[in-house]
Amino acid sequence: MGDWLNVRGWVGDISYFLSDNTVGMSRFWEYKYAVAGLLTEVIMATIVFITMMLTMLAIPWIERKFIARLMDRRGATTALRSLWVGEGGHHADWYGNVPFGLGKPLRWLNKFLNEHVGSASDIHSVDRVKDRGYHGIWFLIPGLFQAFADFTKFASKEWIVPAKADRLMFEIAPFIIIASTVMIFAFIPFGPHIWAANTEMSLLFMMAIFGIAPLGVFFAGWSSNNKYTLLGGIRSVAQLTAYEIPLLITVLSVAVLSGSLNILEIVEFQLSSGTWNIFLLPLGAVLFLITMIAEVERIPFDMPEAEAELVEGWWTEYGGMRWGLLFAAEYMRSFAACLLFAIFFLGGWETPFGDLIGALIPSQDLILGGIAVGLIGLSILLRSELPALAAPLPILFLTVMPGLVWMLLKAWLLFAVFVWVRASLHRIRTDQILEFGWRWLLPLSIVNLGIATWLRLSVWNGSEWPLAIPGLITAIALVLFIILAIDEDQTQLQGRERPYSIQTEAPASTRSDK
Repeated sequence: MGDWLNVRGWVGDISYFLSDNTVGMSRFWEYKYAVAGLLTEVIMATIVFITMMLTMLAIPWIERKFIARLMDRRGATTALRSLWVGEGGHHADWYGNVPFGLGKPLRWLNKFLNEHVGSASDIHSVDRVKDRGYHGIWFLIPGLFQAFADFTKFASKEWIVPAKADRLMFEIAPFIIIASTVMIFAFIPFGPHIWAANTEMSLLFMMAIFGIAPLGVFFAGWSSNNKYTLLGGIRSVAQLTAYEIPLLITVLSVAVLSGSLNILEIVEFQLSSGTWNIFLLPLGAVLFLITMIAEVERIPFDMPEAEAELVEGWWTEYGGMRWGLLFAAEYMRSFAACLLFAIFFLGGWETPFGDLIGALIPSQDLILGGIAVGLIGLSILLRSELPALAAPLPILFLTVMPGLVWMLLKAWLLFAVFVWVRASLHRIRTDQILEFGWRWLLPLSIVNLGIATWLRLSVWNGSEWPLAIPGLITAIALVLFIILAIDEDQTQLQGRERPYSIQTEAPASTRSDK
């Protein structure tokens, strides 16, 4: 099925229309189509950047809410309604101070929002407190707007450079990290028609840019003139070097299997061959996941930022908006890692079971699917049911979901796995991190490359994979996973009935009435 969200096509049509109809762009001017092409690329780069920034808002929200639920907590609860809900049920009436009477409609809007999506609740305790909290209107997504509050805090803090720091390098390092991180998204497609750059060797260029950030990390640690930051920078460079080599070999295996160094062609290969790469290279998927977690320095590979011994690692001396940029870069790299996993191993923007759905619902029925989705939204708003459409609605809904949505759903699900790993595993020592990378991941990545080469040269028939091959490889991978999963040290598992809970099962007091 084709993707109806042809953003690049629409932008191109608009650009060429403007080039043909704008004053000064004569039809005899030989450069007008080159200008139209340049305008298309500039607009697409802007669209990709805005898409990345908006969709990345879900990443810190997933981090806060998912880890909180694993720890039996609610997490951040600041929602959009915090703008109009007053503390304790009261809101400061400053609207009379707005000139020209503009405060009156704002006062009416605030009253309207408080009455309809305020803190009133059927739960007696919540209604009595009348305060901001989790209980409220679910579609305002409690906790999502905490990121805006964090940004305001970072932007308003004073910027201080340590007296004995190398000021030039100290100032430049955060921008090296953030700039190289943003450049990665130039090569990451959000859909078949939503991408900024599509060079012949886009995979090679993207991974080269991905390797620039460790230089900024080391510069930040060294230029701070602080023993904690220097140790954190050295640890980070050693760790990133140890894990970037198996990462590159794993990515090379994906390119060998797909027969291309172009990211779009890697996705198209999975679509045309009928099999996602995760079913052909499950070892590569595991290696990519582990090395990417290490590359973005998340638990259990966060020793360069170990707050228990290095304060905050290589970015200890940073504060204010510079610290906010480094914090944002870490989440951007995590988001990019999840998008790349979806592209390399999960078919990118392809709908799961897309061929089956395409057989059930032909592409010409997309309009019917759009009408059905509209009816779903209307029925939700009116809180009514449409039993006659209940059966075909899910399939019709899948037919109109663009590739952008599937890409984001896969990436967000992968980031939830990142958070799950953070909640499940403890931090390991630097020597253990390096030993694991050099002694285990590097040889396994070479083995994975050999498997990819064998599959491409000996098994691939030029059109599609034999069904028995991905089935056999997946079955072997599942058996090995089960064997490793049950190989546990039972003495270490005793007394760990709730591994994700930070609360005790029994009361701390020894009194009989407690």
